[in-house]
Amino acid sequence: MSTSRPLKITVFFVLSLLTLSGLVISSVVMINQLGMNQRLQGWVNLLWLPLPILILIVDRICVRKFEAKNVNKIQWYILVTLILIVILNYLRLLIE
Repeated sequence: MSTSRPLKITVFFVLSLLTLSGLVISSVVMINQLGMNQRLQGWVNLLWLPLPILILIVDRICVRKFEAKNVNKIQWYILVTLILIVILNYLRLLIE
């Protein structure tokens, strides 16, 4: 008798997986190009891989400790705050 736990999906979990897949796909495409600049940029893109992996690991630890509902609520607050900061910065740049 197996007791499998359902995968508890959070905002940062989905964003981390999308970022990882986007980084890997874009890096593979760029590395296989003919130009040296694009190949180099593909390898440089791979240097960003530890960041989404770290976010993914921290997210899974928080979900295990605090449950997905509480973690999701905090992650939405963080995401909305970051979006508001970007919007305010854009408006600040328009005013200048």
